[in-house]
Amino acid sequence: MTSIFGPRLAAIIVKELWLVLRDPRARISLILPPFIQLFVFAYASTLEVKNVTIGVLDRDGGQWSHEIIQRVAGSPSVRGIVRFDADAAVADAINTQRVIAVLRFDSHFSADVSAGRGAVVGAVFDGRKSNAAQIVDGYVDRIVAGVSADVHVARPPPVPGSTDVTYWFNPNLDYLWFTIPSLVVIISLASSTSVVSQSVAREKEMGTYDQLMVSPFRVWEILVGKMVPPVLIGMANATLYLVVNPFVFGVPFRGSLLLFYPSLIVFLLAMTGIGMLVSVVSNTQQQAFLGMFALTVPAFLLSGYAAPIDNIPPFLQLVAEANPAKHFQIVTEGLFLKGMPAADVFTNTWPMAVIAVVTIAVASYLFRSRLE
Repeated sequence: MTSIFGPRLAAIIVKELWLVLRDPRARISLILPPFIQLFVFAYASTLEVKNVTIGVLDRDGGQWSHEIIQRVAGSPSVRGIVRFDADAAVADAINTQRVIAVLRFDSHFSADVSAGRGAVVGAVFDGRKSNAAQIVDGYVDRIVAGVSADVHVARPPPVPGSTDVTYWFNPNLDYLWFTIPSLVVIISLASSTSVVSQSVAREKEMGTYDQLMVSPFRVWEILVGKMVPPVLIGMANATLYLVVNPFVFGVPFRGSLLLFYPSLIVFLLAMTGIGMLVSVVSNTQQQAFLGMFALTVPAFLLSGYAAPIDNIPPFLQLVAEANPAKHFQIVTEGLFLKGMPAADVFTNTWPMAVIAVVTIAVASYLFRSRLE
């Protein structure tokens, strides 16, 4: 054991850490960007739709159209109401993106509601903003349903049955409770891979790669020495987020740290193996940067953060299984929001361990072959 974790391995780990930390600009890039990304992503990468402007074409002018319009205007998600008097004005407003939706009430709308006949609220949405349009449609549906319920309650007999809705794990449907656990994955991924992807490529570009060939270090010692710093940096960033999140963003951590950190280490090893593989096959730091950019973007998109994995085509779901971020995303959300049990954590950790073993083994083989 002493021969494995001896002074030679410690020396190369210290050397790699020193290369990363001795440059003031590098130190700033390791600390400042993750903080900026945390706050920018947390507040800008929102799934909510707020401050929207909705148009109204009210040919009715009656009690119930007025009630719906007032409730829409009073919604915290609506910035303002714009009234129109012709269909041509509606088309122009949608075309010029003055409004994201227009509600249209026929001249007999309130009379149909009062008489118990089927009354329909017409709605036109800007399909160019498909996601926002669907969310606004949901807002409008809930408001109209609330008015409809008030009408039925006021008119006996009451409508039988009711719905009692409970949202597990995120009772208030706060988007930060989804975003923040995902950012632990995405930013840890970016910070660790950006360091390791430059390590071997830097040696080649600076001309010190040949010195490794005649050094007394074994191949595995060189690789371990180059992979430990990015793992430590990734762990430091993740720990920082664990401390900041509950105090700044109010996102709870309901799981066990004894389950989180082993899974985090396996995830970082898997991403470090991928980064090392890119660094070994690259001849310059620019090539390594472009290679990691080409892999990081798909890893981000296939992690489940940008879109649910179940929504993507089946062949991409198979590709996502080889993405460590996809598995660690499940672990972080589970530990943050519902206290995921150890069996479920292990179910999503062992695929990352397989990815780590494969990528590190391939990187080691390519590194050894190039040394020879």
